[in-house]
Amino acid sequence: MKKIKLTSNTVFDVVTIAILTIILIVVAYPLYFVIIASISDPAQVSNGNVMFYPIGFTFDGYLAVFKESQVIRGFLNSLLYTVVGTVVNLVVTIPAAFALSRPNLKGKGFIMFFFIIPMYISGGMIPTYLVVRNLSMLDTMWSLILPGAISIYNMIICRTFFQSTIDQGLVEAAKIDGCTNTKFFLHIALPLSGAVIAIMVLYYGVGHWNAYFNAMIYLSDSNKFPLQLILRTLLTKIPKSTEMAGNVQEAMRQAQVAELMKYSLIIVSSIPVLILYPFIQKHFVKGVMIGSIKG
Repeated sequence: MKKIKLTSNTVFDVVTIAILTIILIVVAYPLYFVIIASISDPAQVSNGNVMFYPIGFTFDGYLAVFKESQVIRGFLNSLLYTVVGTVVNLVVTIPAAFALSRPNLKGKGFIMFFFIIPMYISGGMIPTYLVVRNLSMLDTMWSLILPGAISIYNMIICRTFFQSTIDQGLVEAAKIDGCTNTKFFLHIALPLSGAVIAIMVLYYGVGHWNAYFNAMIYLSDSNKFPLQLILRTLLTKIPKSTEMAGNVQEAMRQAQVAELMKYSLIIVSSIPVLILYPFIQKHFVKGVMIGSIKG
């Protein structure tokens, strides 16, 4: 038999694949468990019998979730806040990053320093609340969007992308052809920036979708609550409803439904992100390599 010669590269590949496989299992199994637990008999889940496949197949948890009219309304609210908020983020972040990436921008150092200050020094919750209140944004969609219209960290990522991708010679050649700065940005820079824009859509979109703390502070109308805040309210309400049950059997039944609802709520709130990620993940490789190669 032909002997297999082990080289340092082969050993490295085997060890790397083994480590990555372990990490994949550690990361993926909790999500898989939540999925199978959400469609399993809650008694089997509580007894620890559900490990690798669902037992006692049931959709009672999902039915209980969608019987709550607030869940549908919160889902639509979160979708609106995420779409509008992400658009606002891109409109503010991308042009600012492109302008700061140009070497001929006067006062660029001072402007960049002005941007970096809020990364380390924040006004705090109370001053921010007072600003939102004085601008008459309380209990409106804009209170969840405008205070976080730009992330300085994301803007720096975009600026680095433009610096490493948009060569100054390309700008000068476009100016010779009569292209203004605005036209260059809209017709040349943006079409070349699909990767970083996709990454920003994911970063900002996931942030808006998962946000609930600002809604707790600024919103008082429950009809405007995002999904995450409604799910938090439901999860805190479930134990109280089981305690108020009239008899032991009813309490046990409600406790089982509540257990199913917890897993079902996690899946319902995660579906949009799980759908969005596969379409954007291919751009992460290019995003990681930003600025790594200098020509």
